[in-house]
Amino acid sequence: MQITEHVHAIKIPFQVKTDSGTLERFVYAYLICGEKIILVDSGVSSSEKIILDYLEKIGHIASEISLLILTHSHPDHVGSAQSIQRRSGCEIAAHQGEKSWIEDVDLQFKERPVPNFHSLVEGSVQVDHVLKEGDIFDLGGNLNLEVIHTPGHSAGSISLHMPGEGVLITGDAVPLQGDLPIYDDFAESIRSIEKLKAFKDLKVLLVSWDDPQEDDNGYQRMDEALDYLQHIQEVVGKLSPENSTPNLMEFSRLVLKELGLPEAALNPIVVRSFQANLKERSSRV
Repeated sequence: MQITEHVHAIKIPFQVKTDSGTLERFVYAYLICGEKIILVDSGVSSSEKIILDYLEKIGHIASEISLLILTHSHPDHVGSAQSIQRRSGCEIAAHQGEKSWIEDVDLQFKERPVPNFHSLVEGSVQVDHVLKEGDIFDLGGNLNLEVIHTPGHSAGSISLHMPGEGVLITGDAVPLQGDLPIYDDFAESIRSIEKLKAFKDLKVLLVSWDDPQEDDNGYQRMDEALDYLQHIQEVVGKLSPENSTPNLMEFSRLVLKELGLPEAALNPIVVRSFQANLKERSSRV
């Protein structure tokens, strides 16, 4: 769907199969069409058909994609990067904190096992451009794209700001209230959302796991994300045993139940999130 004059959102459905059941998911990729075309994120494996079919529908071809920016290294964002690059010849950009997992997906799986990982990711790709806070892409016609480092969900997660159109693309930096809690650092997640909230004149918030939110709805989503993270921290604190280390799987099952989330959500990456909550709690004691 077209969001602004130059930005298009492409919704990509997929499934995550776990021992506890199947989760129906979706993720967004974004096309920014200026004098140059930039693709932001690539969806899961085989998403290139959805993306390139949409590109053709709006009057462009694969070879016009000059750059693929990956907001971070997780499977639903890098899954079809190989095919996109092969079909378009584009270069790939990501933050230094994500580079090793993008360039070696087997390492990523070893260090962060995700259910049916290898069906979600085609394979590794090389990062041509290492991004940092404040980098700016000139897309021509006074259209600029600024890189914002927003860690928490992962160490090298980035967001992208288009001041000319009031667009903020946040990857997975802004969690959805009631959705899967996925982050590596609780405190960093809070700080990143507060950092994004500080941008004025926001017209469209584009979150990978949510439909586009316009005007005040975008700020409301960020407020809800902060409330949700604080609520999770409170639940973790409430359920944590006083003087012992909990069995993480059983503890996570209890937290999910208290949050009203389905048992199918119990998987290693959610457990990893609650570990981050426990770490944050212990650092304050």
